[in-house]
Amino acid sequence: MLTGGGFQHDGFSKRNKRVAYIKPAYYDMQRTRCITPKSFAYFTERDEPMTAQAQMVQDSTSTDRIEKNVVLRAPLSRVWRAITNAEEFGTWFRMKLDGEIAQGTKLNGKMTHPGYEHLSVEMLIQQVEPERYFSYRWHPYALDPKVDYSVEPTTLVEFILQETDGGTAVTIVESGFDRIPLARRAEAFRMNDGGWTGQIKNLEKYVA
Repeated sequence: MLTGGGFQHDGFSKRNKRVAYIKPAYYDMQRTRCITPKSFAYFTERDEPMTAQAQMVQDSTSTDRIEKNVVLRAPLSRVWRAITNAEEFGTWFRMKLDGEIAQGTKLNGKMTHPGYEHLSVEMLIQQVEPERYFSYRWHPYALDPKVDYSVEPTTLVEFILQETDGGTAVTIVESGFDRIPLARRAEAFRMNDGGWTGQIKNLEKYVA
């Protein structure tokens, strides 16, 4: 995954930190595959009326699946809009999309973080269930312009939202790494693992 300020390379070590978190109803839905580029920890500053305080935990239970859980101190509707409105998504994710997020559409994105403008991303929007569930597929850590990633399997990125007392619980899952070519599988997992940690911080700041 992308990382602006540098990634935390934690490899495949399992963490068992826990926070107060309500398991969403859509947690056990769709476990398939997803996409990403190279440097993901972009920190966006944004003036918004609400403060967002996040509690985060990672449950990487296998080499196939990354999971991040966070509780944002912002309303469900605010968080949902930040995730599924193409312009807002691009702001905190640091990527400009060429269309609107809608189920079944294929979008191309160009990274906007300084130094990574040459990177492009293709996203296939899988499922959109308003204020509950959003998923798309992409090619993880697809950075080398000489490589044809289109022949590879994709991973699946899922955003699962649930309203909680005083905020919104968000689960981000990326799965399908075991199908990525072995030569780059471990690096793609490590980079996207650190990338999602950074992007959760971006999202937290954006909705604050």
